Amino acid sequence: MSQSQLYKLWNTTSAIPVVGKRVFSFAFSRKAPYFGSIHPRVAELRPNYAEVVVPDRRSNHNHIGTVHAIAVCNGFEMAMGALAEVTIPRDKRWIPMGMDVRYTAKSTSDIVCTAETDQRQWDEADGELQVRVKGTRDDGVVVAEGVIKLWVTPKKK
Repeated sequence: MSQSQLYKLWNTTSAIPVVGKRVFSFAFSRKAPYFGSIHPRVAELRPNYAEVVVPDRRSNHNHIGTVHAIAVCNGFEMAMGALAEVTIPRDKRWIPMGMDVRYTAKSTSDIVCTAETDQRQWDEADGELQVRVKGTRDDGVVVAEGVIKLWVTPKKK
């Protein structure tokens, strides 16, 4: 399986000391501009796994001064999208269908948003595929978790 353009960009930019992951995060946010609204940083990316950090900053806060739940969901969407792009087999395509998320604790620090799948899910997908998402505070407490449902189908020839 050849690497996607996004994965090639990740491998090239993330290898640059100090600024590489920030360069990648900025470039990826330009592809889907709404992601830039949360000032994300892609911390890890490989097939079946992505990690995006949503910073604890005022522009991401809600009325009680914690990271807004929708900012966390935006981090989930970005992690899921990156994971999907670097994982999906070349003969398939995907589109998001929905998200089911539970908020389990206050988001009182930077939030690490992870998205995970198993390769078997992609290899066998012809319809709904569920991407597991989880948001974790600096102290290890899970603040939100759930699934993002994708519709995965063969590409038309």
